[in-house]
Amino acid sequence: MKNIAFIINPIAGTQTVKKKLPKLINATLDRAKWLPNIVFSEYAGHATELARQFSRMGFEAVVAVGGDGTINEVARGLVGTATTLGIIPLGSGNGLARHLNLPLRPQTAIELLNHAEPIAIDYGLANDRLFVSTCGAGFEAHVAYEFAAAGTRGFRTYFEQIIKDAFSYQPETYTIRLVEDGKEITHKAFLITFANSNQWGYEARIAPKASLQDGLMDICIMSPHALLGSADLALRLFTKHINESLFMDTIKAGDVVLVREQPGLFHIDGDPVEMPKEIHIRIIEDGLRVLVGKRF
Repeated sequence: MKNIAFIINPIAGTQTVKKKLPKLINATLDRAKWLPNIVFSEYAGHATELARQFSRMGFEAVVAVGGDGTINEVARGLVGTATTLGIIPLGSGNGLARHLNLPLRPQTAIELLNHAEPIAIDYGLANDRLFVSTCGAGFEAHVAYEFAAAGTRGFRTYFEQIIKDAFSYQPETYTIRLVEDGKEITHKAFLITFANSNQWGYEARIAPKASLQDGLMDICIMSPHALLGSADLALRLFTKHINESLFMDTIKAGDVVLVREQPGLFHIDGDPVEMPKEIHIRIIEDGLRVLVGKRF
């Protein structure tokens, strides 16, 4: 048997699901293959500490039970190690789980662990803050802040925040410097997403062509005039064609510096943070091992 740890975010998912999870894990996991250790994180950053501790103890895998923020915390403790990340998605958007074609139903996600295979994926750093799926500036960072402050979660809350502020938001001017060749690109933009995976969550694919295994990120730049085509953009966002819109530009790069007009909000895997005017964003190739199903 191999040791596997489950780190459960106590505020993710419903109370009913969280209460049943330890029993469900023990009943569903193949005990001939895995010996489980189940813990609950207790404060911000605790999941990182726990993951790092389990990795040092030689655990084969550590499973993040929660949303993209929980996955981010656990991944921070596992990058560059031999311990593999597993995922039971209990978040709102579940962007990384959706990109990896992982089941969103907890029991099915646990069953997958019994025959999952490890793969190596890339992760990103934004001024040394790790991101696995996406990070970004502009309106998406503003929505991440408002969503975090809202009393409820879910797609309805996310959509309401977009509708509430979209027409009053003031786009900024950004310069992107490509570290590889020094080329600079300046855009006024409604938002800029640095995408390692293909979506924000909820199947909203901001970067339909993004890969977790190419050593590059898709830098998605939305025009300041995007609201003129908002209906078309929304349709394309959920049908994997937003990259074809006249209101979107996409650049592939592995190492860039973003310079904006002033310090302020940025988001890391959907969590809002304050960042300086200049942000160095780069991809670390094959730096994280993840358990996936054969469909990926």
